[in-house]
Amino acid sequence: MDSPARQTTTTGGILAAFGIDAVLVTVFAAIGRASHDEAAFAGLATTAGPFLLALIVGWLGLLAWRAPLAVRRTGIPLWIVTVAGGMLLRVLTGQGVQVAFVIVAASVLLLMLVGWRAVAALIVRRRAR
Repeated sequence: MDSPARQTTTTGGILAAFGIDAVLVTVFAAIGRASHDEAAFAGLATTAGPFLLALIVGWLGLLAWRAPLAVRRTGIPLWIVTVAGGMLLRVLTGQGVQVAFVIVAASVLLLMLVGWRAVAALIVRRRAR
């Protein structure tokens, strides 16, 4: 699923991949707020912020623009950095980090950050046939 020959390396493709990641992380935070009867948008920046910052650090540290659609090279490491970094930043900013939240966040962000890349890889593979 990580064929470098099939990677999107145009500026538009790279920005689109980063945009999808950022939107999905924000959606994760909004859904989480709504599921706890909190205003989905009122505190969204506070909830999504740590994960978005960790996502940016992940993109930069992993050089994700080199293979933005790669599941193993980009998606899985980016998921790990986003979850771990987001949780660390939540602790540093005095936000809650319960075990159940870590499990849910890790699961949902795995489906989101890795899942869309897996779907994209399948689409690219089918189109190549």
